[in-house]
Amino acid sequence: MKQLIAMTGLGLGALFTAQAHADYSVAIAGPMTGAYASAGEQIKRGAELAVADINAKGGVLGQKLKLEIGDDACDPKQAVSVANAMVNKKIVFMHGHWCSSSTIPASDIYNEAQIPMVTVSTNPQVTERGLKNIFRIMGRDDQQGGIAGAYIASHFAGKKVAVIDDKSAYGKGLADEMAKGLQAKGMKPALRESITAGEKDYSGLVSKLKAAGVQVLAFGGYHTEVALILRQAKQAGMKLTVMGGDTMSNNELVTAAGGNADSVMFTFAPDARSNPAAAEVVKEFRKAKVEPDGYVLYAYAAMQLFQQAATQAKSVKYGDLQKALASGTFNTVVGKLSFDAKGNLKAPGFVVYQWKGNKYEMVK
Repeated sequence: MKQLIAMTGLGLGALFTAQAHADYSVAIAGPMTGAYASAGEQIKRGAELAVADINAKGGVLGQKLKLEIGDDACDPKQAVSVANAMVNKKIVFMHGHWCSSSTIPASDIYNEAQIPMVTVSTNPQVTERGLKNIFRIMGRDDQQGGIAGAYIASHFAGKKVAVIDDKSAYGKGLADEMAKGLQAKGMKPALRESITAGEKDYSGLVSKLKAAGVQVLAFGGYHTEVALILRQAKQAGMKLTVMGGDTMSNNELVTAAGGNADSVMFTFAPDARSNPAAAEVVKEFRKAKVEPDGYVLYAYAAMQLFQQAATQAKSVKYGDLQKALASGTFNTVVGKLSFDAKGNLKAPGFVVYQWKGNKYEMVK
């Protein structure tokens, strides 16, 4: 210690003051690489601008935020490694992960380390395990799946529908809920199958769809697989309409689907870009040549949640933050947010969108 003080020229009081005023480390985690990296990029852009804006206004409780970024590539084992690394970095807040299959195991680690986390993962099990550290700022699959199923039943009556999932926690959970939504409206799926995500050849599935006369595909999974299925269906002479969930909001689908994206519909929260509270931030993103679609504004809102909760609690200690998040109402770029006893969003909303050209538009 004497050597350190001599080297730095600091007395003990000054040294401890410097330590006390270290930055607060906050973090995001998601697929920064891999098949779903475009979603990770959305999260990164949203969080980076939020942290920059918060720091420009004086930070949180007088201290600046330092953003840590974790890449789980939507792999559960990698997500656990990321979570342990973030605990070692002594983060005080996590926004992540993105894939439900990553969020579920990672959240156990954050919970044990007493780190609050905010997520957009939609699988019901994210908040059904009794963890007190997790808060969901998106609705659940048992909500969006029911809406998607009901929409198909009312708008595609008499058509043959297949329900397909990619075996992931998110994909299978969503597909099961869409199937329930269809059946609740008296529509029985003509085909119920699973695929393996990451494959390049779905011609076997396409052959089954064609043989069953399927016209509408209710898909639980990610945009990368939908793009391939649509391309291969077109090659087989099939015209498919796809209904998916919130991950279909990714504009990478437009290019990857090879001109077939206009046949994709999906459920997602009401478009935050039209929220008056987001107007200045949206302008800021567009000035930087970033279109704040998909999850961009949700990542921004997650950092706003942390800033407001810490300000209300006058603390970044876990117990204080957890209590503030659990009981507060927060004004964010995606609207007013508050949570129920399980950490679910109190007033979730899902609407139906359809891709038209290079943007999606609400149809319901």
